[in-house]
Amino acid sequence: MIEIIDLSQEIHAGMPVFPGHPEVEIRLHIAHEPSPSEGQGQPAAPQVNRLVLGEHTGTHVDALSHMGPEYREGSIETWPLSRSYTEGICVDLAHKGLRELIEIADLEQALEKAGLEIRAGDTVLLHTDHYRRAYRTESWPHGPGLSAAATRWLGEQRIAAFGVETPSPGVRGVSNREVHRLCGELGFTHYENLIELHRLLGRGRFRFIALPLKIRGGTGSPVRAVAVFEG
Repeated sequence: MIEIIDLSQEIHAGMPVFPGHPEVEIRLHIAHEPSPSEGQGQPAAPQVNRLVLGEHTGTHVDALSHMGPEYREGSIETWPLSRSYTEGICVDLAHKGLRELIEIADLEQALEKAGLEIRAGDTVLLHTDHYRRAYRTESWPHGPGLSAAATRWLGEQRIAAFGVETPSPGVRGVSNREVHRLCGELGFTHYENLIELHRLLGRGRFRFIALPLKIRGGTGSPVRAVAVFEG
């Protein structure tokens, strides 16, 4: 029996976006109506919506080109799909508060408590419960995030990526830019705005899948992130 847990936010008009990023617009472009030339009684046209949104909307992955100008060749269509189809683990960091840094010791203690180890090629998901606590509140942009030292430590484990519930992987104005820079330097990435991570805790390893759209020159892409347990 296969269990698939959806880790992705819904994309809809009016949803929270990172400050300064495009707001989401979804409008009807073609309705289920016959054209005047076809007249009544004819089959209705297939309906189509028009979407306006940024590459970093909702649950998404950052391309290496997002990390700094020196990584501009690493746009999202060049990202190896094998690195978005990996083994995954989830560790519990729900004790971290608003704008609090997640340090190496926090990661080591969470791994030990869960009885897990990081393997090369893993995706490591960081449960802070920030989505359930703060989504659509004033606290949403101010969640906990990785320190630069913890980011480098994760990269040195040769992971494929890490994932967070927050809209930024580091603490804004403290570590966030450095976290991005280190991802570019060490050649790994991160997923943001994940949900339902509490459902992965205490369950060991799983298959993590989060394929990006093939956007030419893209600096990131929305993904449909899932955790798959095969029982």
